[in-house]
Amino acid sequence: MDGNGRWARARGKDRLEGHWAGYRTLKRIVYAADELGIEYLTVYGFSSENWKRPDIEVSGLMRLMLSAMRAEIEELIANGIRVRVIGRLDGLPQDLRDEFQAAMVRTAPNGRMTFTLAINYGGRHEIVDAVRSLALSVADGSLAPSEIEETTIQERLYAPETPDPDLLIRTAGEMRLSNYLLWQSAYAELWVTPTLWPDFSREDLSEALAEFGRRTRRFGAVVE
Repeated sequence: MDGNGRWARARGKDRLEGHWAGYRTLKRIVYAADELGIEYLTVYGFSSENWKRPDIEVSGLMRLMLSAMRAEIEELIANGIRVRVIGRLDGLPQDLRDEFQAAMVRTAPNGRMTFTLAINYGGRHEIVDAVRSLALSVADGSLAPSEIEETTIQERLYAPETPDPDLLIRTAGEMRLSNYLLWQSAYAELWVTPTLWPDFSREDLSEALAEFGRRTRRFGAVVE
């Protein structure tokens, strides 16, 4: 969800106003994705590197996420959407952690679409945490090093039950992974648009899906 700050700056607005505009876009896109038949939608809400931003912006983002979750939870439940939150959640303010936990519990029975928020998330951190978990299992004798396979690592990631992404969308023309789902995105297709996130629409999402449908996925093999 890139481009909130640039969107605000172009309009002479504060960066936090750009983030609020981005939240309104996210709400539209979640329901558009559900209507388009997407079963799993994961968004990068706040990276582990975002703590380096000015304190006023970080605190504003924490308040935004808290307000948004409280405002949207009933509609998410009514629409059968399951909420997952991944990342190092123990680094978040307690009230926000509690709100995320409550949302995950309340929406757990839902089965239409799984909507995952990556918050205080870093792809390298996720891999490090998985490796630490494996190391503890090796140390206590419950796992032998020879038993470690790709699937073993996958099982120790933050959301092992979520399939690897098929399509990774970058807005605002960003051409990098930005430490996002590094393990899971090994074979993801990339689609980049210059559109800033607050301006991203259902039509943009449909265009991305149409382009994905035209591609041939090889997974390292040769397709005749």
